Amino acid sequence: MISYEPLFQTMKEKQISSYGLEKRGFPRSTYYAIKHGKGITTNSINQLCSILRCSVSDVVEYIEDSQEPSTEKK
Repeated sequence: MISYEPLFQTMKEKQISSYGLEKRGFPRSTYYAIKHGKGITTNSINQLCSILRCSVSDVVEYIEDSQEPSTEKK
């Protein structure tokens, strides 16, 4: 699962609000998609990295799902 928690931490550290992102050209609709855990494009991640002057790992992280695939026969 992809988590955007690093983005919110980076925004806090850099003191940039969602309004600040919007003022710099980042779409509000994409920010709301992020807030609700929806997928975004790599172009959007690139734009965030450019605005925040950070790396991809400062925006997203991969968290392994806790459920393992079932090995039971049906």
